[in-house]
Amino acid sequence: MDDPSVNWSEERYNEIKNELSRMLRIVGYKVDKIPFVPVSGWTGDNLISPSDKMPWYKGPTLLEALDLFEVPPKPIDKPLRIPIQDVYSITGVGTVPVGRVETGVLKEGDKVIFMPANKQGEVKSI
Repeated sequence: MDDPSVNWSEERYNEIKNELSRMLRIVGYKVDKIPFVPVSGWTGDNLISPSDKMPWYKGPTLLEALDLFEVPPKPIDKPLRIPIQDVYSITGVGTVPVGRVETGVLKEGDKVIFMPANKQGEVKSI
């Protein structure tokens, strides 16, 4: 928005917004849930507080738009899946696999099976 050729123009904002909306719709996004925020990272306009250079824009600032995102529900009703990223051997503790719980729920004391090796183990701590 701060480029001299744009000069904080509402017309240029609408042009970019329409083009991005079209492309995002093609790949499956729900465009009506996406806030389009005109900002200037160079001067900081509309990042934290509304900009006086864009009186035509009445929507949220970038920081406010980030707070509006809806967190998707966690898939805790599905089977446990943890892609293992690394395995550590810690003296006095033992073998410690490291990964992120993608689906399901993991608790201390749970019995787990590592695939494709079909090795069993027990969750001692998280």
